[in-house]
Formats: sequence, structure tokens, C-alpha cells
Amino acid sequence: MRRFAADRARRAVATSLRGAASRSAAPSPHAPAPRHPAAPVGAAAMAAAMARAMSTAAVGAPPVSLNTINPKVLKCEYAVRGEIVTHAQNLQQELQKNPESLPFDEILYCNIGNPQSLGQQPVTYFREVLSLCDHPALLDKSETHALYSSDAIERAWQILEKIPGRATGAYSHSQGVKGLRDEIAAGIAARDGFHASGDNIFLTDGASPAVHMMMQLLISSEKDGILCPIPQYPLYSASIALHGGSLVPYYLDEETGWGLEVDELKKQLEEARSKGITVRALVVINPGNPTGQVLAEENQKKIVEFCKNEGLVLLADEVYQENVYVEDKKFHSFKKIARSLGYTDDDLPLVSFQSVSKGFYGECGKRGGYMEITGFSPEVREQIYKVASVNLCSNVSGQILASLVMNPPKAGDESFESFMLERDGILSSLARRAKALEEAFNSLEGITCNKAEGAMYLFPRLHLPQKAIGAAQAAGTAPDAYYAKRLLEATGIVVVPGSGFGQVPGTWHFRCTILPQEDKIPAIISRFKEFHEKFMDEFRD
Repeated sequence: MRRFAADRARRAVATSLRGAASRSAAPSPHAPAPRHPAAPVGAAAMAAAMARAMSTAAVGAPPVSLNTINPKVLKCEYAVRGEIVTHAQNLQQELQKNPESLPFDEILYCNIGNPQSLGQQPVTYFREVLSLCDHPALLDKSETHALYSSDAIERAWQILEKIPGRATGAYSHSQGVKGLRDEIAAGIAARDGFHASGDNIFLTDGASPAVHMMMQLLISSEKDGILCPIPQYPLYSASIALHGGSLVPYYLDEETGWGLEVDELKKQLEEARSKGITVRALVVINPGNPTGQVLAEENQKKIVEFCKNEGLVLLADEVYQENVYVEDKKFHSFKKIARSLGYTDDDLPLVSFQSVSKGFYGECGKRGGYMEITGFSPEVREQIYKVASVNLCSNVSGQILASLVMNPPKAGDESFESFMLERDGILSSLARRAKALEEAFNSLEGITCNKAEGAMYLFPRLHLPQKAIGAAQAAGTAPDAYYAKRLLEATGIVVVPGSGFGQVPGTWHFRCTILPQEDKIPAIISRFKEFHEKFMDEFRD
């Protein structure tokens, strides 16, 4: 854009100068004869004319364009809310204007882990405590005791005592309210069986800002690399791109249920180092997103040893720690694994991420989460705190929810039984939905799907006919994106193409959440099957 503007300016200058020269060379017959010969156009006149023309040309150019914004923003992509979702939102508007215009009556957003948008109800105890904290005047009303459980009332009082001025609408400490951080640390200690300190907790608006904060800390140039799983949650590739680093991929093994092999980590680490990249950290997502696997304890020990031996920061994304659906697997935090191996803060830098958006709570819109950082020097911790301070603090309602998630009602509390009924009901329903969708996908020609051991997603593989791949190439899009768009336009079901998460070259997938309410699953399966069978028939080789 700038080059074209400059070209226009030069042309304008040349025209202006030619006009000036011709006017000087051919004076009006009525004008008096010049006393001196006409002087040639000088450099100063040329510069002045150029400046005027450039100013005129710039007036028509937008002050911000794709040519002038940060190229790192252009490089950043986030498929979970990408082109397919934008198309779905446009179709939804069309349905609202003309309900009969499309071959379906609603858009089913299976693209993102957003449980309450698909009908999941908030956990009663969490919302009771939160509402009392946000409106403390209710605590002084006699009617409140008839509407709220006694332990929710007591917990609200305890939380408000920890918040300066009992003001949930005021800024907090940049790491979060100290008393709430101590409650979270107590919950971590109870979960893992090892000490945790509130001083190591940084409360954030969901886990995503914490990930960005760590990338900002670790990446100084494109020569700094972060080992990330492929497939991966696009937050990581987007964050690495925004901060100017290099994503170093390691591939999960689809044939072994998306296994994470340490030999693959070593191979990719050595290859990156041979290219002059300094690998700073390893990202592990457990349970996996988008792949749904739950790591075995022995596997986790090998990963911890790998990070220790190679001098890497371990970034442990553990936001799905409550979402485990198989009896032979259990969630173990990487901090618990490291401590069980005898490693202390002096041995391994470790950052663990948690969020109120996932689990059985699904409070995505409340934007609560935290990171626990261990193994960093006081000088580095000071820099992390400085970065946190730039954002002032995370929202206090999210902080409260994070403390409730990590310290829920206990046996003997009035709310305990109803809380456990809600919790177990949600998790068992998610397990049934995952099994129903997995079986449906595996029953179809051209689809294979690993079991969802945890998290909220399935990541089926598409074995597409060559004609379908050719049609996608002709349309200028990836085959799985072509499939996802066709699925959306035929059924209203929104999934995310696997190409947005990364995959082994030459393979195609899509990510589908297991979050639509259980009574809608049979209809979704029916619509999906009908579409897929027609698609395969249309493109059969």
C-alpha cells in the first residue's frame, strides 16, 4: 500500500513539474519579457512538490491496514473460533430472519468447550456463595436462611472476611486475594498429598492469560522454541506466534490412543537444537485437548525426568483434571509426580494451569483460573509478578469461583450430598455422551475414533475419498475444513477441522465436543450419519 502511494506521489510530482516547466517555457504573449532566463527546477522545489504529493496520497490511505499492523498478529490463528464458526453465526442470523430457509432449525455449536451455552446448569452451591458475596446485603436478611444452604452462607461470610473492605467490585492484589490463594493451595495440597503455598498461586481470568504470561516470560525471539503436542489446543500456537517464538511440534501417537512417547520428545528436541533453536519449555495437556487421552502415571514420570535432564520448564495444562471417564485411569498432577520422585523447587521449574471453565462446573463466562508456579528463582518470580501487575488483577468473582472449585463442600456440610449429586450427574452424563458419539463415529465408513478417556472432546479421523480431497483442493481449502463446512450447511452441526489443531501430514480429523445435552445426542448422531453417508456416496472413488 505504501509503495503504491509513493508511486502515485511520484507521478503527481512529475505531472506538476512538467506543468511548471511548460508554463515557464511558454509564457503568455501578453506577459512582459523576463529579465533573466527561466531557472531550471531545483532540488528544493522537487522536494517540496514530493512532500505535497505524498501528503495528498496519504489522505486516501487508511491509517491501519494489513500492511501496517503487527505481522505477528497476522501469523496468529485460532481455529476454535475461526472461519467455520463465523459461517455458523451468519447461518444463525439467517435462521432468525427466515426459519424455513435452511434444512435445519438450529445451530449446534460442538466446536468449543462451553458447557452452559449448550444447556448445562451451574452448580448450585457455587452460585449460592457467589451471589451472596456479590450482594452481601442478603446476608443480613432473615429470608436468606430459607433460600440458601447454611454452609453456603457461612462460606460467603468467610470469603468476604478475606477480601479487603468486603468489596468484590474493587481491585485485588495482582496475584489475587491472599486468603483465596491460600484456600486454593490447601485444595492442591489435599489433592496431591504435598505442601502447596498461596504465594505460588497467580489468579487469572481463566487459564489463557496465564499461558500468555508464561509465553511472554519465556520467549524473546524466534530462536526460542516451545515443545507443543500435535494435535494441540490452538491457544498455544496462537500465543507462541503472538510473542514471536517458534512452535516445536511433537506428535501424539494416534495408533496407541494418542500416546505421548518420550522418544518422540527427544527426537524433536534434538532436531530443533540442530536448527539453532533454544527450546525453553514443554507443554503437556492432561487430560488431552483435542484428543481426550489421560496420561498414565509411569508415562508422567518419564516426562518429568525428561524435563529435568534437558533443563526445560514443564508447562502442565491440567484444566480437565475433573474430566476422567475411564475406570483404569486417574488424574495425577505433574506437581504430585515431581514431588513423588523427590524433586523439589530447586530441581524443576513447573507451571500448572487450572480453570473454572471446564471440569463439571463449566463456568466459562466467569473467567476464573490460576497458575501455580514452582521452581523459579526469586528474581524471576519478581518479573512474573511485574507482568501480572500490568493487568492490575483478575476479576474477583472468578477468583472466588476458583477457590470454591479447589475447596468444595465436604462430608458433613449441608450442601455436600446435593453437590455430589450434581457433580456425579454431570460427569456420568458426559461419559455416556462420549461413549455414544464414539460408537456412532466408529460405525461409519471412513471414520475411526479413539476413546475419549477424559476432557470434553472426540477427535475422529476422516479417511476421505480422493475425489473429496480433490474437491477441497479445487475449493482452495483443507479437506477436513471442506468436510466441516459441508456438514454445517447440511445439518447445522459445528465442528472444528483438525487442520486447526495440527495433525500428521496427510491425515484429516475434526474435533467435536461431547457437550450437547444428553437428550439431543441421538438426533445429532442421526443427522450426522445421514450427512456422512451422502457425502461418501457423492465422492466415492
